[in-house]
Amino acid sequence: MQVLILDFGSQYSHLILRRVQEFGITAELIPVQAFQIERLDSVQAIILSGGPRSVYDLDAIMPPLTIFKKKIPILGVCYGHQLIVHMLGGKVESSTSREYGIAEIQIENDHSLFHGLERSQQVWMSHGDFVRELPEGFESIAFSTNDPYSAIANDECQIYSLQFHPEVAHTINGRVMLRNFLKLAGFSPKETQTPILDRICLPDIEGNILLGLSGGVDSSVTAAVLHRKYTDNLYCVFIDTGLLRNDDYEHVSLVAKTIGLKHFIRIDASERFLDALRGIRDPEEKRKIIGRIFIEVFEQEAKHLAQKFGQFRYLAQGTIYPDRIESAKASQNAATIKSHHNVGGLPEKMKLSLIEPLADLYKDEVRTLGLELGLPYEVLFRHPFPGPGLAVRIVGEVTPSRVETLRKADSILIDELRKAKVYYDIWQAYAALLPVKTVGVMGDQRTYEDMVLVRLVESTDGMTADIYNLQKELAIRISSRIVNEISGVNRVVYDITQKPPATIELE
Repeated sequence: MQVLILDFGSQYSHLILRRVQEFGITAELIPVQAFQIERLDSVQAIILSGGPRSVYDLDAIMPPLTIFKKKIPILGVCYGHQLIVHMLGGKVESSTSREYGIAEIQIENDHSLFHGLERSQQVWMSHGDFVRELPEGFESIAFSTNDPYSAIANDECQIYSLQFHPEVAHTINGRVMLRNFLKLAGFSPKETQTPILDRICLPDIEGNILLGLSGGVDSSVTAAVLHRKYTDNLYCVFIDTGLLRNDDYEHVSLVAKTIGLKHFIRIDASERFLDALRGIRDPEEKRKIIGRIFIEVFEQEAKHLAQKFGQFRYLAQGTIYPDRIESAKASQNAATIKSHHNVGGLPEKMKLSLIEPLADLYKDEVRTLGLELGLPYEVLFRHPFPGPGLAVRIVGEVTPSRVETLRKADSILIDELRKAKVYYDIWQAYAALLPVKTVGVMGDQRTYEDMVLVRLVESTDGMTADIYNLQKELAIRISSRIVNEISGVNRVVYDITQKPPATIELE
């Protein structure tokens, strides 16, 4: 028997699957449209995921009412919580008091779903609709300041429901809550530690593989994984897009040497990328242009290398699960947040077949896998850097001069974080250039110059993020250096928005 997770398009649906599997329990995640009633014969529990819709939307997705009549334990999460209420006769309404990010709930009684937990709990919310009236037979078991029904239960029917997301890392005791639900459903959850490498299946191939090696965590671990099986057939290409940081090539050269790659090639395509981005301001268009040119460069290089080394049939990428879910490629019900250049930005027709060994992993799992493979700490815990590079940290048009301004700001930021010995305490830190000019005063003269945004966040897997507590003295040093050392910048601002409602990157 297994746990069946019905996917309504949440950014976190796959995280639910991961959490259940971490308890050593068989689980399957399927889009709700693929559900067939016969599946209930092999199901011991059902979890209804969150999703981007409202239960009152014209295109709202509903499970069959039958699942509530089979006496199978059910857990609703966010949209799933509202579905249960709506379908069983309660009321759900939109509210101006939305909850996005960290919230605090108060547990009302000693319900088994919260066994072992204190009354006050930090949870992660992401919703604009609220339960206003419970269905018959349900009781409230937890509430927040803005929501009287943060958690509800119907013990007779074994239906439990949470307005928040227990699967994300920022719900501090979410794993305990999920474990308690699984116990209520008759499972015996236990912690499992299967090596991540054992979960990766690589195909037998004929021909050579091209891998875009940027030196980031994802591409570096991908290279290490593929090198184990395809040592002679793996050709790693570093493409200089003109959108990189100052030390990227030196870093990726170290990665190639550490792994022991036999074939490592550098291509300067900076003019091609910058020319294609001229005049482009829309972030989705930028990402798709960059994705298209990446593929064109790879295919041209494959043709060139084939004359020396034989046919190239495969393109390997360091795509991870958050890339796929934000690009709406992991769920047919998900909303597109942004098209990652290596997912949503790919052209429909490609001459090379894709190999993506990390496609079902999260960032923390990728780093754990890298440790299993013996990669250095400084490679695995280097801050994430987007595939499109500085192009998606420049809001608005990308020009060579704006790229250079941002490159200097980013270098100053990282240098100060390293000097303060806090670089590795932070999940991700970056500078961005905004399409805004503001008035300043320098040397008793009026200035009207660019604004740089600084963003530092804490996270575990990149699916949710909290702001980093940047100390005032360090913030002043960063701001002073950026303004004093970069001509044309007179203001630095600090982004204090969590994910959700924001994404980690600006574009």
